[in-house]
Amino acid sequence: MSQTKTLKVRLTLFFILVGGMLAMVAVVTDHWAVLSPHLEQHNVTCEAAHFGLWRICTTRVAVQDRKDKSCEHITLSGEKNCSYFRHFNPGESSEIFEFTTQKEYSISAAAIAIFSLGFIIVGSICALLSFGNKRDYLLRPASMFYAFAGLCLVVSVEVMRQSVKRMIDSEDTVWIEHYYSWSFACACAAFILLFLGGLFLLLFSLPRMPQNPWESCMDAEPEH
Repeated sequence: MSQTKTLKVRLTLFFILVGGMLAMVAVVTDHWAVLSPHLEQHNVTCEAAHFGLWRICTTRVAVQDRKDKSCEHITLSGEKNCSYFRHFNPGESSEIFEFTTQKEYSISAAAIAIFSLGFIIVGSICALLSFGNKRDYLLRPASMFYAFAGLCLVVSVEVMRQSVKRMIDSEDTVWIEHYYSWSFACACAAFILLFLGGLFLLLFSLPRMPQNPWESCMDAEPEH
């Protein structure tokens, strides 16, 4: 592999590494979405919530003299009450969380995200082994694993988005306002870096194409 192509491969792997770190941060944190209720009067306590793939956290914040009747943009500071979703921790009594998070959506999003991390790990193993002598061919399966990881991540993001939508539309919840937080942004950024990085890595790892129409791949001069 030429020095120019080696530099391109290493630069691509750096961006993929950043994408993998963002994916890990998105999976283990619980700031995918922030929910807030509608306030009927001023000087009340707003019970906002934020959640991720595994648990939901609620925070009570005192609201005073607000012109709008929502606590959508209130900073979630202070004491938090966090609880893992009931289907991940059956011992906890959180029936409202079991319903409002839409069990099938939550489990699907978490499982697909775990598959994404698995693809990242396998792709990283192939990438590390490719640094050995004459093992550049391992970059091609590594690139596919990274692309698959990005696709799994964007599917998990869409499943989570549908879960939030159903939660807001449900009449059994007090939350009517929502916005997506930094964990959600990390997942979206990780998808872009992993998917595009995988495609570019596959492109850079392919053998040099023949320069002349009558030249076959076997006849082309080997790269040094």
